[in-house]
Amino acid sequence: MRAAIRVFTIAMFCGASGPAALAVAPYPSSDEDAQLAHEAYVMAVNSNDLATLLGLLTEDVVFLPPNQPIIVGKAAARLWAEAYLKAFKTHWDRSVQEFVVSGKWAFERYSFKSSDTPFGGGPVREHTGWGLVIYHHDADGKWRVARDAWGSDQPLPTK
Repeated sequence: MRAAIRVFTIAMFCGASGPAALAVAPYPSSDEDAQLAHEAYVMAVNSNDLATLLGLLTEDVVFLPPNQPIIVGKAAARLWAEAYLKAFKTHWDRSVQEFVVSGKWAFERYSFKSSDTPFGGGPVREHTGWGLVIYHHDADGKWRVARDAWGSDQPLPTK
């Protein structure tokens, strides 16, 4: 019963609705802390708070954003995220497709819809896509994002 309630709560938190919400795989009950890492990550991004976001990343974090160079390490992630969060008020709606915990590692496969509102004015940029996050259970007992790769569902523009 707790697992069913947890699945429903997480599905609703991630923006899923209707029959598809029930298709979200339940988190392993053996490690509920890993699911909290997912929730904290989404909330940190949506808060647009750089310090909170950086606190959820491993020192050797790697971001693999679409159509951009790979971002390696927390210092590089700070520069990238700081520029992004200064330019946009962002909001993610993420639906978990799969979540697996194995020892000190966990991975999450997700789909997303994001909205980026430019602080300088202009149209809201909306995106849909997919992603894969790898979490690591650090020595201090916290789950942190070690890798995040994401891509777009939208075709590239033609010239």
